[in-house]
Amino acid sequence: MPAPELWLLADSRLPTGGHAHSGGIEAAVRRGLVRAPDDVAAWLAGRVPTAGLVTAAAAAAACALVHPRGEDPSALVARGFPSRGTAVTDWAPWDAAISARTPVAALREVSRQQGRAMLRTVRQAWPHAEVAGLGTRPHQALVLGVAAAAAGATPEDAAGLAVHHLVGQVCSAAVRLLGLDPLALAGVHARALAEHAPVVGTASDAGTTAAAALDPRLLPTATTPLPEVLAVLHARSEGALFAS
Repeated sequence: MPAPELWLLADSRLPTGGHAHSGGIEAAVRRGLVRAPDDVAAWLAGRVPTAGLVTAAAAAAACALVHPRGEDPSALVARGFPSRGTAVTDWAPWDAAISARTPVAALREVSRQQGRAMLRTVRQAWPHAEVAGLGTRPHQALVLGVAAAAAGATPEDAAGLAVHHLVGQVCSAAVRLLGLDPLALAGVHARALAEHAPVVGTASDAGTTAAAALDPRLLPTATTPLPEVLAVLHARSEGALFAS
């Protein structure tokens, strides 16, 4: 059974600022590209295996880099951690790797806004978390990975949380933007998590491999042009309901 602390990280009430973001779907709704639950599912089908994969892998890597010390190495490997002990003293290369995989400045800013908000939460909820060196405005994926490790989670858990947060943002925003049936969107949310479960596994493998090699260049580089273009337009728009 997952530790209760891990449930907190999956709870939409966690004050990390995620409720102020739509996962990019507001710009699509305003242009008539998303109108119904099936459109939301299609949006997620393009976004989760690309930007979602990158974020989830970075979160898994961050979790693996700060895995619990003093535990039996074989037990850690069984839980999905790298086969050899790793340690990170400089998060800058990992932060830069995420920036390089987020080509749109507006989305890099969004990631850092949410990272800063989550960092404040982590320092209150898990004061023992290894956040030193993350800086004041780290990317969200790095903070999520560190928080997951502090909550006793595995790299795969961290990757799953990253995907859950993305899907949850999009589905929650669709209810508010389009007035759709919340139950219908809950169904979209559940089906998307099931459909994209392989993304979590792929992200976890990539993240732990990068962490074991201490090489952020091994993180995935997938991207989706349309949401990135829409993110630029959204950042320049007025009267938007969500920050992104």
